[in-house]
Amino acid sequence: MDKLTRADLLSLETYARQRGEFRARAMAHKQQRTVHLGEHLTLVFEDRLSVQYQVQEMLRIERIFEAAGIQDELDAYNPLVPDGSNLKATMLIEYADAGQRKRELVRLRHIEHAIALTVHGHAPVTAIADEDMARSNEEKTAAVHFLRFELAPAMIADWRAGAAVTLASTLPAMPVDVALTPGQRHSLAADFA
Repeated sequence: MDKLTRADLLSLETYARQRGEFRARAMAHKQQRTVHLGEHLTLVFEDRLSVQYQVQEMLRIERIFEAAGIQDELDAYNPLVPDGSNLKATMLIEYADAGQRKRELVRLRHIEHAIALTVHGHAPVTAIADEDMARSNEEKTAAVHFLRFELAPAMIADWRAGAAVTLASTLPAMPVDVALTPGQRHSLAADFA
């Protein structure tokens, strides 16, 4: 997938006019790319459209219109666009109650290093977490992480051929696994160039 450039973005004025339609399209797209691992872990698999939406929203919120500021946003978000042999996801650890969330972030320490993707017939691939900066420490994990799953060509071929795909947390404090739906498998397969 090509990274976004300034030419791919709408001006603030154009985006303001098209925001409702663009947002609806982006949210519908993200829905097929969202996987819930139990009640409290959510992985949102990013791609060019989801990243464009994030950049457009940041430019809108911050009223950024100068070239250097736009480039800064592109540089911050473009690493989330898949490179053709991988999937990239934002992982959210979600607890509505702030006190419970604080306790769980301690209990779930290192969960970002215990998320695995399995294509049936192949060994699991453990996510590479937070390559840009550490988001956790020895006392607790962060509520948001950025993950990358690198897949071998044979795994991608089997995925495209219809093999079952599962995601799992292998952390003893939160063991959970789920199978991707056919719609999720199809949507995510588009990330493989």
